[in-house]
Amino acid sequence: MSTNGASEPDVPADLGLVSARRLIAPPAEITFPLAPGDRALVAAGETVVAGAPIAERLRDPELIDRVVPASADPRPGGRTSDGELLFVWRDRWRVAGGEVTESFDSPVTGIVREVRPGSAIVIQASGRALNGIVALGGPSRGRLHIAAGSDGELRSGGLDVGLAGTILVVGSRIDAETLTRARAMGVNGIVVGGLASKERRDFTASERRQRAALHRLAPYAVLVLEGATRRPLPSPVMDVLEALAGHEVAIVANPPMLVFESEVDVPQPRPDFVRVRGGPLGGRDGIWAGLVGPRRFAGGVHLEAGSVRFADGTVTAVPLGDLERFV
Repeated sequence: MSTNGASEPDVPADLGLVSARRLIAPPAEITFPLAPGDRALVAAGETVVAGAPIAERLRDPELIDRVVPASADPRPGGRTSDGELLFVWRDRWRVAGGEVTESFDSPVTGIVREVRPGSAIVIQASGRALNGIVALGGPSRGRLHIAAGSDGELRSGGLDVGLAGTILVVGSRIDAETLTRARAMGVNGIVVGGLASKERRDFTASERRQRAALHRLAPYAVLVLEGATRRPLPSPVMDVLEALAGHEVAIVANPPMLVFESEVDVPQPRPDFVRVRGGPLGGRDGIWAGLVGPRRFAGGVHLEAGSVRFADGTVTAVPLGDLERFV
């Protein structure tokens, strides 16, 4: 679906009736949460590079009551030797403190836009991004590796220690056992088309148990690109992922996306490419062949439809509401 070095057909005016989905997002403001007691190591306006520490996160924080003299000009978000000042309670300050901290490194290069003590650090990333539906765990960073195709599936037996430090593209779905084994093998992240609710719950519970351990774990994240059901990754999305193979990328959660450097050349989809996002043909993609007007579909309903030419040469009428195009 690349447009590099080739001319594309004109986009029909009636294709504007099909819902548009942005494929590549411009530089985004990414929010990294801070909990009470965490200490930001950067200030607004600073430039950070990927891998640079931006905060110290407090493990097992405790609430401590302290008398803070007015001469110290105490205010919420300020810090004392015991930790971070939160609020006044019965003439004493509640302080979030603790003994064990962990360094939190930025997964992206960018400019710090805002630092809100006890709340968040906001960074304007310098690269571009591929949008996802949800990101679990993380954030994380690593070299992108294609482990399975658009409709493939990675099983736990397909993992080995040679994949340590990578972010894996695993196709249309993955199970909870493989997610857990990937973390144990040193994989930094997973990019998958669909992840069912049960797998999401199992992964989240596993992450909580891992975080409760005494030793520090490497960042690990799962980016879901399509939703909860199994279906092939859209061809334009797979084309972008294949172009990014071997490059350093980052998975972030707010917003959920795969961030990469702007210098990486990624293909653009054909302007007349469409994908069926719902209905009995959900997951198939093809080329727009024009409006066909109202048609009768299952259940006896009449809907405005468009004609789509699929890869096998068949031309089928599909409700406009079931279609999407990439821009």
